[in-house]
Amino acid sequence: MALAGVGLSTVGLAHAQTQPTSTAPEQPAVLEPIVVTGTRSPSSARSVPASVDSVDLGLIAPGQPGINASEVLIRVPGLVVQNRQNYAQDLQISSRGFGSRSAFGVRGIKLITDGIPASTPDGQGQAATFNLDTADRIDVLRGPLSTVYGSNAGGVIEMFSRDGQGAPRVITEVSGGSDGLRKYRIGAEGEYNGVGFLFDASRMSTDGYRDHSAATRQQQFGKINLKPDADSRLAITVSGLHQRDTQDPLGLTWDQAVSNPRGVAPVALQYNTRKSIDQQQLGVNYERQLVNGSAVQLNVYGGNRKVGQYLAIPPTAQASPRHAGGVVDFDRDFQGVGLRWLQTVSQAPGKLNLVAGIDYDRTQDDRTGYENFIGSTLGVRGRQRRNEIDTVTSLDPYAQANWVLGAWTLQAGLRHNTVRVDVDDKYLANGDDSGQRRFSKTTPSAGLMYAINPDINVYVSAGKGFETPTQAELAYSADGSGFNGALSPSTSTQYEAGIKARINERTRLNAAVFDIDTKNELVVATAAGGRTSYRNAAQTKRRGVELSLDSAFARDWTALVALTYLDATYDGSVGTGTSRIASGNKLPGVPQTTLYSEVAWQPRPWVSTAIEGVVRSKVYVEDTNSAKAAPGYGVINWRTRFEQTAGAWTFRQTLRLDNLFGKRYIGSVIVGDGNGRYYEPASGLTWFAGASAQYAF
Repeated sequence: MALAGVGLSTVGLAHAQTQPTSTAPEQPAVLEPIVVTGTRSPSSARSVPASVDSVDLGLIAPGQPGINASEVLIRVPGLVVQNRQNYAQDLQISSRGFGSRSAFGVRGIKLITDGIPASTPDGQGQAATFNLDTADRIDVLRGPLSTVYGSNAGGVIEMFSRDGQGAPRVITEVSGGSDGLRKYRIGAEGEYNGVGFLFDASRMSTDGYRDHSAATRQQQFGKINLKPDADSRLAITVSGLHQRDTQDPLGLTWDQAVSNPRGVAPVALQYNTRKSIDQQQLGVNYERQLVNGSAVQLNVYGGNRKVGQYLAIPPTAQASPRHAGGVVDFDRDFQGVGLRWLQTVSQAPGKLNLVAGIDYDRTQDDRTGYENFIGSTLGVRGRQRRNEIDTVTSLDPYAQANWVLGAWTLQAGLRHNTVRVDVDDKYLANGDDSGQRRFSKTTPSAGLMYAINPDINVYVSAGKGFETPTQAELAYSADGSGFNGALSPSTSTQYEAGIKARINERTRLNAAVFDIDTKNELVVATAAGGRTSYRNAAQTKRRGVELSLDSAFARDWTALVALTYLDATYDGSVGTGTSRIASGNKLPGVPQTTLYSEVAWQPRPWVSTAIEGVVRSKVYVEDTNSAKAAPGYGVINWRTRFEQTAGAWTFRQTLRLDNLFGKRYIGSVIVGDGNGRYYEPASGLTWFAGASAQYAF
């Protein structure tokens, strides 16, 4: 975890050009992104022996709705970020294949916002907690060095909110778009008497592209940052997320998706499938500089999350006494603390920085389940079928070293991961489904970089990964009983080699090749009656290439290309239920090729426009690869924005068109759905328009 506000702002190359002040064209210069993720202290992305990118929200957000993280993370190679068109299930995010099987939310990737984990200790995360309206930047780390962030860290996505700086100012924003999209926002930020502040509140509502997919989301955020004295910094953040009765259209079969992509699974209407979320959290980050080049950083957080979800499980499936019902309800308290010591070793040759720390995270769920019917009335809360306390804790000490010696840079890390899962069943009417598992493993990682010259760095890195089953994956055994204590963690060995080059003052190129071998990967064992159970499978292999090119190739013109090629397969045959996964089968949910590109033009300081292109290859939807794969697709988007100033006022307008040619395609898939409803169609041609007014005091 990184201390909120510690990192410096990033300036992307594609926006680094200056506006002409004379008839002679000025040449834009390369401004290297500054990252914290991976090093835990501000470092140039080009000096880190790992695949790490920083996305500056201040530069690209004005052309985006500011609703989903998919809007900005799509430009990062190695990530697959797909909008399900379903706010009840959150985004689908995977990093080099990690997290691709998640049926809801994000798993296998460490999500962090302002030092607060947006992932639970068991690895399940919620990208909806990212508030893009207040974000300064998002760092994305892939590969071996991400394992120093703990278990379930196949990659790291870390968001930093803005510090309150400059003259106090207020802003109001109104926007709207296709399918009844509306968003209203009001905020204030700035600095007064040495105290920075940032307050923001927004409300988004939509009818949804698909039937029965309406949603309303309210977000609040507040931040105070200050310097108690010359040697310390303090930041306090508070946030809230509220979604009530968000409709869930479920997935579609292939025939349904082809005949009516706006359609809804009939059972979703029959049972009125929906989900409500209410979350609040508080975080405190403190840093103090000490003598002899040392510093201490402390991060403390806590919060509460309530979720109520109505599923489409028929009463006949709930006839089994071991069934937990068709309504999920939990009340979660979460808290944690992170403490670390940073030390510069001046006696060592070159520049040596050491980090030692410990992270403690805990969640406790008061989890209940109910039948989703009363008599013949469906989609209502009925008789109780579940009552348990689920507690997950992690306690992870770690150490890290960053050593620059001439043209060489060595970065090494070691973390001891301990995750404990306890289920205390209090229902007992159908037997005792209590259970307990403790997972622990030490994960090392190291990277070595060599500067061939000031413009070209090459590196290699390696590491061991550790991914525990999530609480949801442990919930059910294949025999229909409760806690699945037979599951083991999956482990991975990762290798990476790359090059980071500044081709000239206007162009930057990053490329990486990677190889990942994973053992005990989880696969679906059974999926029936609305319940999915899992088992450990044989090895998987993931090999791929990532490439990003960022260039200000001409006066007023910029370009960005992000390409990922990933060959993810099972390395060994596995029997699962009545099916068999053959060696060489492709991992579901993982496109082999992903390409994002854009060309932007800013002829004047007050206007800019850009064309974006997205290409993805086909995606398999289940482990046997026998069901219809979601076909590959390519779409084109367009955006433009304007800005005017009049005294203390600043006005901005945004217009955006997505899927310009109305391409019909599958935007995301539900991996291994037991009913064969794997497919979630994407929107056709959609529009978005927004306007804001800001007043500076």
